Amino acid sequence: MSSPLPTKAKPSYLTLACQGALLLALVAGVLAFATGNKSITLVVDGSTSSVQVFGGSVADALKRADVAVAAADHITPALDAPVQDGGTITVDTAKDITVSLDGAERTVTTTSHRISGLMNQLGIGANAEISVPADKLLAASDNVSIITPKQVTVVADGKKTLSTTTAATVEKLLEEAEIKLAATDLVSAPKATAVVENMVIKVTRVNTAGTETTTVAVPFETEESVDAQLFKDEKKTVREGVAGSVEKSFRTVAIDGVVVSRTETGSAVKVEPVSAKISIGAKERPAAKEAKEAKATGANTGASAPAMSNEAMWDAIAQCESTGNWSINNGNGYYGGLQFDIQTWLGAGGGEYAPNASLATKAQQIDIANRVHAQRGLSAWGCAHMVR
Repeated sequence: MSSPLPTKAKPSYLTLACQGALLLALVAGVLAFATGNKSITLVVDGSTSSVQVFGGSVADALKRADVAVAAADHITPALDAPVQDGGTITVDTAKDITVSLDGAERTVTTTSHRISGLMNQLGIGANAEISVPADKLLAASDNVSIITPKQVTVVADGKKTLSTTTAATVEKLLEEAEIKLAATDLVSAPKATAVVENMVIKVTRVNTAGTETTTVAVPFETEESVDAQLFKDEKKTVREGVAGSVEKSFRTVAIDGVVVSRTETGSAVKVEPVSAKISIGAKERPAAKEAKEAKATGANTGASAPAMSNEAMWDAIAQCESTGNWSINNGNGYYGGLQFDIQTWLGAGGGEYAPNASLATKAQQIDIANRVHAQRGLSAWGCAHMVR
């Protein structure tokens, strides 16, 4: 006879309650995981990735994504903002970049992740020249050289050109302007000089190898000979003189096309000069001979006197001195209308007219009187009161 089957015990109320609580906990856990786990896009310094995070705030999400941040970093949204499923968290870390701006070097802290952002931060336009591409991602300790555009003026070869350039040096500026320099040319600033705003660069062309030739006249000489048939105041041209010429060569120095110095390097005679021949007279004219004889015999020489000046004054004095007799000789040692003594007459140059004043004309006497008056005034005449 087989044994009877065991009967299944009916669960107790306590057992059922425990099972229900466990099930509820499991469901709550699943629901909590499902609602706490979020899929987000994480952008760190321009690099994008998709991550699953479990947390309530941006700070929690970054920590679970193993992204360390510093106070100087730029984070969007803020660290205490709640994380949204499907949202984006952007982290731009602070970086120290060495920037050479127009030759002046400094360290710039930036959260920009590309060169273009750094330039915007510095307020530099896109037309500046940079040492790396504008879309390059920045990394800490990067070195960036930036040259801003500048307005400059270049003066060369008779032209004045105003332009905008990002050339760093004068040498680069001239290359950009396609200005070639010879070894002797001068530039107003050294080639290594940094280009600055409103700079004016002048190029002076210096040519030290120029040459010139010029023809110079050579004066003729004059040969003189004596001709006994001519009077002493006569000359006769026997042969006309002809100037010669010499061609001279020079080495020149020119500045901007203008010759500033010449050095003679040679010469060649092109035309020989021909000397002039002149005959000079040896005979004395009769009038001059007679004047000499007259002077020797005590007569008037006949030399011309200048036009009479102060004539009225001298007439008044002569009227008092000699009753106006210009040829008087009383034998008292005083002669002529103005009563000159021999010493005064000859001392004032009267000898060129006559040995004494009585032999001279009125005009000759007045000429000598004017000479004495110029030296001594009227003090030589006792009748000077007649004109005062």
